[in-house]
Amino acid sequence: MKLLITFICIISIEIAKQHCVVSAWSQGGSTITSTRATIQHQRKSEPTSSSLFSSTQSNDEDDITINSNNGELERLKKEEQRLSSLLDSIRQQKLAVLRSRPLSIGIVGFGRFGQFIAQSFTKYGNVVGTSRTNYTDVASEMGVKYSLTLESFVLDEDLDVIVLATSIVSFKDTVFELVPLLEKKMQLKGAGSYPLIVDVASVKEHPRNILLDLLPEECDILCTHPNSAKNGWRGQTFVYEKTRINKVILDQDFEGQEHQLDTSEEHVEGMDRMERFLSIWEEEGCNMIPMACSDHDSYSANSQFITHLVGRILGIQGLKATPIDTTGFQSVLRLIETTNADSFDLFYGLYKYNRNSGYTIGRLRGALDDVVGALLQRDGVVGVFDGGNRKSDDDAK
Repeated sequence: MKLLITFICIISIEIAKQHCVVSAWSQGGSTITSTRATIQHQRKSEPTSSSLFSSTQSNDEDDITINSNNGELERLKKEEQRLSSLLDSIRQQKLAVLRSRPLSIGIVGFGRFGQFIAQSFTKYGNVVGTSRTNYTDVASEMGVKYSLTLESFVLDEDLDVIVLATSIVSFKDTVFELVPLLEKKMQLKGAGSYPLIVDVASVKEHPRNILLDLLPEECDILCTHPNSAKNGWRGQTFVYEKTRINKVILDQDFEGQEHQLDTSEEHVEGMDRMERFLSIWEEEGCNMIPMACSDHDSYSANSQFITHLVGRILGIQGLKATPIDTTGFQSVLRLIETTNADSFDLFYGLYKYNRNSGYTIGRLRGALDDVVGALLQRDGVVGVFDGGNRKSDDDAK
């Protein structure tokens, strides 16, 4: 009996154990499943090891970029200072070379513009002036020597450069007078006595052609257009073409740089003389622009000439300041003042001796007709505009 009771107890205990294991396994399975789901969710929401590496690498690269830029601005500023010092040193060297052998510059045409450029030239060399009018006293006050005749100017003065500062209208006549005197000087002193001839006219093709046609081929030619201002040359445009050196006419490419066609000693000396003269304008602060004469005149017709043309037209209208002037109208009045202050010969020369100016006038007329026509069309009027009276086609008949 005791043995049976003991056996039953053992069986009960084993059954209980099995139940506990099954229960535990069932609960544990759901826990594992739940944990795996949680882990899988976390793996989806968390970056992988490769993405972590990429993110870390990207951050490192950003840090490297930032670190590499640290101090870059300071380095660039130091480099800027170094280059600035170098340029200043070169400029001083250029100035020393320019003053080591100062040019002797003659000016034909000692009127207002001739006197203006003489003031700059006296800083860098010896200056001699001549003109049809006697400006001896004016020249003396400026430290300029004055010759009363063109003959004494050419034959008695040892000039490196002759600047033709006459009116464009009288330019050809002046060159005609100059040529026999230059030839006489060559006979007396040799071919090396020919000066560099420089024109400063507002148009370029016309004087260029005259100089090439009439001057002895031994004369070097530099065609220039210095845009002057009342307050000096700084910031003003200086257009130039190195036209002829040592009998060689220099062709210019699209960049405005002349082709070097000769390396002889005469060519080098001629080029040096041109560079010395151009350096004067550089030192005065001009914006130096090498340009073919034909290109200059094409630009000039639609800039300088049209400015003078519009200024003259508005000047004839008698426009005056009013109590209600806008800043735009004040600019118009300044345009009228400055353009009409120049001689009519200058204005005429811009028209007469620039083949592009006629086209500019035609386009301006056409533009005026187009603008007025648009006004009349908006007003419902088809016809002509006559002195402020709007006329229809029927009225015009």
